[in-house]
Amino acid sequence: MADSTNDTPRAKSDAHAVDPKLLEILVCPLTKQTLSYDREAQELISKKARLAYPIRDGIPIMLVEEARELGDE
Repeated sequence: MADSTNDTPRAKSDAHAVDPKLLEILVCPLTKQTLSYDREAQELISKKARLAYPIRDGIPIMLVEEARELGDE
């Protein structure tokens, strides 16, 4: 019988958590400014560039072509 303890929402979100040390050194490729981490959306936000870079399987995708433009928030 399979162990379902790893199927909790916390276990799933922790499995794709980004290393805090990595977040400290990553910057926006356009502006070279620091990024903020949106844990719920799994994105890195560049406020100055108004872009949200996706995080897939715990790996930040730091390509402008992959980023989502931020609306008026």
